Amino acid sequence: MEESRLGKYELRATLGRGAMGTVYEGWDPVISRKVAIKTVRLPDAHDEEAQEELARFKREAQAAGRLSHPNIVGVFDYGETAEIAYIVMEYIDGQSLKAVLDRKERFPVEEILRVMEQLLSGLQFSHERGVVHRDIKPANIMLTSGGQVKIADFGIARIESSSMTQAGTVLGTPAYMSPEQFMGQTVDARTDIYSSGVMLYQLLTGERPFEGSMSAIMHKALNTEPPRPSDLSVTAP
Repeated sequence: MEESRLGKYELRATLGRGAMGTVYEGWDPVISRKVAIKTVRLPDAHDEEAQEELARFKREAQAAGRLSHPNIVGVFDYGETAEIAYIVMEYIDGQSLKAVLDRKERFPVEEILRVMEQLLSGLQFSHERGVVHRDIKPANIMLTSGGQVKIADFGIARIESSSMTQAGTVLGTPAYMSPEQFMGQTVDARTDIYSSGVMLYQLLTGERPFEGSMSAIMHKALNTEPPRPSDLSVTAP
């Protein structure tokens, strides 16, 4: 692979690096548009864990490719070279909700309502098409420079017809995970609603309902009720 190209796409800048691969700012010369390109290295045929990661990556492209909605990051293309697989996505000019929360910025209640309405609109659309996201968290919620909410990274989404992700595999981020995810039970649309609720709580209070280690969060999520947002924040109704 040439350093500056991937298939027909020009690679212009590195947007981020993760455990599995790199995200680039790219350019589609045919349509003359900026895109984001997410890559993962193709695994050794004998590496079962990496093969599962690739299957998940492909699943992301298939799941998101079915979803065309203003509150979901669009997926345009999937490709493979000798060394890597890549997904070509809508380029989002903006930042993640996590970046905003990490700066300790707080939203007024009207803005929280607007963000949640757009998030739930995107989720309803995906759920009606049999796609559960499974990893709703601030890092996967993008805010465009114009203030639009876009759900990103259907990376561990389960298409209802897919048997790839069995009950018993725990995927997700502990603070936002639903009780059924902790228990390794089959996950449906309700898990995204739960994770959205955790995020709503955090937006209202500046804190997550359950904190600590994976086991501590799991214990609290399964056995306790968090304080009401209005007990923690004077601005929460």
